[in-house]
Amino acid sequence: MSTFILRSGVLILSFGIASEIVYQIYKKVKSRNNGNRRKFPKTEVLFFPDETVACKAYFTDDYGCKNSNCRFSHEENSLSKLFTYLISARISIDVCVFVITCSDLADLLVKSHKKGVVVRVVTDNEQVDVPGSQIWKLRKAGIPVRIDNSSFFMHHKFAIIDQEHLINGSFNWTQKAITGNQENILITNNEDIVLPFISEFEKLWLKFDPNQN
Repeated sequence: MSTFILRSGVLILSFGIASEIVYQIYKKVKSRNNGNRRKFPKTEVLFFPDETVACKAYFTDDYGCKNSNCRFSHEENSLSKLFTYLISARISIDVCVFVITCSDLADLLVKSHKKGVVVRVVTDNEQVDVPGSQIWKLRKAGIPVRIDNSSFFMHHKFAIIDQEHLINGSFNWTQKAITGNQENILITNNEDIVLPFISEFEKLWLKFDPNQN
């Protein structure tokens, strides 16, 4: 009986050690993804321009940046935080932005789409074909994009993550907004603020349905 108890104790101890090792490996791997595992505050304010451009791979890829000569920043800044919010999506990303020319942000939408996240985009019709526009990349990837058909601007600049987090401000999804312009983003999960934006997105999504025109 004592031998059985001893062996049982050894097995339990071994299992506990193995579990701890696996957990530590898991933490180490996930810590390399300095993006979507960041603990999000209830409200966060980001200001641009950033002095450096954040490395998308470092903050969003599971194994971080593999480029030993990476010319992009591995230090947290406003863009890296925006990356982490986008890549954190597990259910949906609704984007309602005047112009999208930043390839890094568009790439994250495509990446999320390929992971099964429902991505929808509303943008201004006059910005679809501007130099550097990412709209055709998104459409080619299978992401539905709807545009206004009006002489007035669809001038919103917001996104909603998983129907929980609102990203809203002056920030267009352009390189100039990241490194040149004075811009701001407010990010919140306050439902009193998020819900009206969800309603606005759904209203525009229906309004700009090409089958309704």
